[in-house]
Amino acid sequence: MSTTNTSTDTDTEALVALLDIIDNYPGAAALRARSIELLAAPPGATVLDVGCGAGRAVAEMTEQGWDALGIDLDEHMLAIARRRWPHCRFEKADAASLPLADHSVRGYRAEKVFHDIADPSSALTEGHRVLAPGGRIVLIGQDWDGFFIDSDHPELTRTIVHARADTVAAPRAARRYRNLLLDTGFTDAQIEVHTGVFTDHTLLPMLTGIAHAAAAAGAITSEEAEDWIGDQTRRGQADRGFVAIPLFLAHADRP
Repeated sequence: MSTTNTSTDTDTEALVALLDIIDNYPGAAALRARSIELLAAPPGATVLDVGCGAGRAVAEMTEQGWDALGIDLDEHMLAIARRRWPHCRFEKADAASLPLADHSVRGYRAEKVFHDIADPSSALTEGHRVLAPGGRIVLIGQDWDGFFIDSDHPELTRTIVHARADTVAAPRAARRYRNLLLDTGFTDAQIEVHTGVFTDHTLLPMLTGIAHAAAAAGAITSEEAEDWIGDQTRRGQADRGFVAIPLFLAHADRP
């Protein structure tokens, strides 16, 4: 999901494939349903999904009887969304510059997006602008310093996680959700924590990616990265993997 830059077609296809796997987990489906429920918009209302990616949440919001609009900056991602959900609306737009009038939507949702926005406050200010009084904003995201991974090399794992976090535009945005929302003028900001736990090889592409990112940043050697990936691969194949990712769900009202 992207609201700040585009990716290559190959990168996007790989991301969509991983997201499809994760999105089909019961916990992920339940979290998505919870975020949609919290929007609490009246029938027929316009609701917005920022960084909509391949569009699954937009389709589910449309099924609620809302006029749902998905926005993203990745053209290829939007093409996938339009192909999958031809009855839904999607537009290319930046989270900090929405093509919408003041107070024109009743719900604003963004999942796993704000860590990619260097200035989350600018996006929230824009969300505050387009939301009608009485509207609701719902944010979901992980803290990139908060991945819990079992490993034979805990110190190396800690280095990999933190090095990968440092490559993200706003890696700790999720832990700031409540304060960011309050500082932007939203009220009754509340936080829920939902943890995804993976014990098989599902997240191996992500684990491989964070190890390579740490090596590219010079935090570890390429040999250390490959040894660590090998350990995680063996664990996943033997049903001995363990990755826990707390996801923060924040919601607040537009007064």
